[in-house]
Amino acid sequence: MTEQLRNGFKPSSLSLALAGALMMSGGAALAQDAEGTQPGATTLDHVTVTGSLIPQTQVETFTPVTVISAEDIQMRGFESVADVLQQSSFTTGGLQGGQTSASFTQGAEAAGLFSLDPGYTKYLINGRPMANYPALYNGSDTFNNISGIPVAMVERIEILPGGQSSLYGSDAIAGVVNIILKKRLDGAEMSVRGGAFSEGGGSSVRFTLADSFTSADDRLTVLAGVQAESRKPIWGHQRDLTSQYNTNGYSTPFASRDFLVSDAIAGTYHFMDPNNCANTVGQFGGTTGLQNRPGYGQYCGSFVSPGQRTIRNGKDSVQGYSYATFDLNGTTSLYGELMLNYEETEYATGSSYTWWGTGAKYGAFYDPDLGRLVNLQRAFAPEDIGGQGYKDILNTDRNKAYSLAFGMQGILGDSAWDYDIGAMRTEYKLTERGWARWADPIDAYFRENVLGPQLGVDPDYNFYPVFRPDYANFYSPIAPQDFAGFTGYTTTESRTWNNMLRAQFTNASLFGLPGGDAGFAIVAEAGNEGWEYNPDPRLIEDPDTLESQVWGTTSVSGGGHRSRYAVTSELRLPLLDPLTVTLSGRYDAFDIAGQTVDKPTYSLGVEYRPVESLLLRGKYGTAFRAPTLSDTFQGLSGYYGRLPDYYRCSLDGYDPANVEGCAYENAQYFGQQSGNPDLESIEADVWNAGVVWAPTSNFSLAVDYYSWDIENEVDQLSGDQLLRTEYLCRTGAAGNQVTSCDNALAWVGRGPNGELQSLYTPKVNVAKQKLEAVTASLNYMVDVGAWGSLAFAANYTNNLEHTIRPTPEDAEIDLLRDPYYMWIYDAYAKTRTDASVAWSKDRWTTTLYANRIGETPNYLAYAGGSYDYVHSSGARAGKWDAYTTYNASVNYRATDNLQLSLMVNNLSNEMPDDQSADYPGTSSTPYNNYYYNPYGRAVYMEMKYSFGK
Repeated sequence: MTEQLRNGFKPSSLSLALAGALMMSGGAALAQDAEGTQPGATTLDHVTVTGSLIPQTQVETFTPVTVISAEDIQMRGFESVADVLQQSSFTTGGLQGGQTSASFTQGAEAAGLFSLDPGYTKYLINGRPMANYPALYNGSDTFNNISGIPVAMVERIEILPGGQSSLYGSDAIAGVVNIILKKRLDGAEMSVRGGAFSEGGGSSVRFTLADSFTSADDRLTVLAGVQAESRKPIWGHQRDLTSQYNTNGYSTPFASRDFLVSDAIAGTYHFMDPNNCANTVGQFGGTTGLQNRPGYGQYCGSFVSPGQRTIRNGKDSVQGYSYATFDLNGTTSLYGELMLNYEETEYATGSSYTWWGTGAKYGAFYDPDLGRLVNLQRAFAPEDIGGQGYKDILNTDRNKAYSLAFGMQGILGDSAWDYDIGAMRTEYKLTERGWARWADPIDAYFRENVLGPQLGVDPDYNFYPVFRPDYANFYSPIAPQDFAGFTGYTTTESRTWNNMLRAQFTNASLFGLPGGDAGFAIVAEAGNEGWEYNPDPRLIEDPDTLESQVWGTTSVSGGGHRSRYAVTSELRLPLLDPLTVTLSGRYDAFDIAGQTVDKPTYSLGVEYRPVESLLLRGKYGTAFRAPTLSDTFQGLSGYYGRLPDYYRCSLDGYDPANVEGCAYENAQYFGQQSGNPDLESIEADVWNAGVVWAPTSNFSLAVDYYSWDIENEVDQLSGDQLLRTEYLCRTGAAGNQVTSCDNALAWVGRGPNGELQSLYTPKVNVAKQKLEAVTASLNYMVDVGAWGSLAFAANYTNNLEHTIRPTPEDAEIDLLRDPYYMWIYDAYAKTRTDASVAWSKDRWTTTLYANRIGETPNYLAYAGGSYDYVHSSGARAGKWDAYTTYNASVNYRATDNLQLSLMVNNLSNEMPDDQSADYPGTSSTPYNNYYYNPYGRAVYMEMKYSFGK
């Protein structure tokens, strides 16, 4: 009923080819939610177009967009929205999540584009911003958890690569992902999907019910749906690769050091068990025994302890979704949308993070019978825990989120102006229930049962406590009731919220030009958002001791809010029939901690069609990311450290490049770090250029080049960087500073005699990054007559250049050719490809989907810092071969109402077993778990019944 629905359209061969690609596969096309409230949409012969605020009559414009339809998701076997995005050809970098034990956000799912941080991608649902996840990615960065989206309710997913801030504002540096949910159904639909992995674990079942109805007068339309899912975790012991220490590595495998007495000075082992591990043999399922590590000594341990962790989260979730429209009259309608998410994920970090030792409290202790400083280390086995073992001490993340939007859209009188005025609120609450060892009770237990009373301090340093341990008790199981007495759970609460008012006015026929009507749109936004992270009080460290009430674990609180407003405009000028120029500009302002951070962005896009079947396109613009609430308001934490005091060394004649021998080359200090309310925005210059060729209505090929030049990236200031900058400021020497001299002098604390006392190292704008990439997509459909039809699709990404400069004084790091830093920055693959072929005949449809990860540096290349590294065993650094997995599906429409499906994911049961040869025998995770997984083949069956057909 709005203008974009009234406009006619004469399709060209290029448009027809790309429209067909949209309907058949995830090819390159522009798409957006026609009824959303973000950059607009147009329905042209049933083809929806986006990437612009202005309705258009071309499927492809200057901005490439990849579309993954609901049919693609189902036929390619994708289990979730996270699965779709993590397997995208744009995902060339590693990610933290359920497969990375003890990571900061193990209970969440993330995705990123082109090896850039997940927080550099703007995520939308129906064109509106998603709520940020309350916990921080890698402990420091704001991101979106894409786990709680009902995949069965998804209409399509659109990926806009490249900087998009001139339309979408902050965070849209790497690109924009818009997840569009269904708005209307022909009738009620019910589906049930279930399956499991052939190697065990991870079984799941998902139920979806949705219905849509329209009132008798056709004015009210309502869709409502619910999705419920239950999924079991996959445990390490259910896969050969993760069930034990690496038996295929380049060095001898060694068991875990579950009962260990280590020399604090020499690093060797003292075996003190009078029973030769006899009392420990029942641990870890009877696998614990006497072990020997040449050059170190003996201990009691097990080879299979790594199996006591999850490598994929368990999950129980329910999502609800509803969308409604009501036509007030022929030109005005109301709309409303509600999405609810409740999700519980559970996971275990494993025995490597479930232990006790003397080093945490004492540093070391003196054993008078040995005459040495030693430490004890004791891992907890399932038998110590009792019951079901590690299944009884799972961590649980409870997620509760909602998104509410409502508004009015229509036509202003008899004019050519459309409007859309709406409001939205999102809120995300996270409750983290984490298993904990209580510091005082666990230390008291081992002091009472093992260490005994303190017998003074050591004779050498007059500092370390003296104990005469009862080693027979140390090398013995712990009763489950005693284990329960010094363990329990912490509860951490956090949340984010976002409120926004938005008004858009659009005129698709502002005035005439030789190439057609000019279009103009203007948008105004205002809102506020907040973040709160409130750890369990027992996790907060004491400012003097830097210890918490939880053994071996601390946490940092934080919280704050900001208000924001923005104005966006776009002007589309068809200067000639083959030439269109589009200008867009946006101004964003944020009021944060009493200060205003603002940023204008712009873009200039060009489309040139020398012939009907060929499009040449390009765009140049700017993008940005405003200081996140966590970067601004993360709380204060402390630590002790030692670093060279460059300034005092310079007074004694030493150059900062070489302070060896200086009396202050290892000065002790007390450090504090936090967020920084004075941060500036991350900025980027971005451009892309490409070509789309569609010689027929069933073939299209698109190739695009992208470039990013990112500056002012945020990183935690290091103590070394700060002391070097202070030296430059005090001496006037030439060099690159990481902060102002006022800051450096204020953040370095010195005593009355000039001695170094303290450092304050907040987050600062310091890093730079450059990235160049090329993408290609192909779609081809062919009618094979009586044999049905075939559809081919492929997407390809190649990162051409990727460099980073962590600080102004650092040399540029090549993230495509330096294997050490490729691992450090999770920038693993240079190329990634996905392809599919679908065959359809009568009631049958089958699809074969392939996903190929290009070569990535192996672990030895990272550990040795070079592809030329050769280990003493003869194992060589290098690259892992390309890694390809295949999914296959068969759909059969048994009746007009009933569809039956069989999906086999990872058809060839591919796993990264070969990577284990490049890891040592001491590794419990002998593969790159940030980019690969050992889940193996999964088989799913689905039944979908449509009541309205």
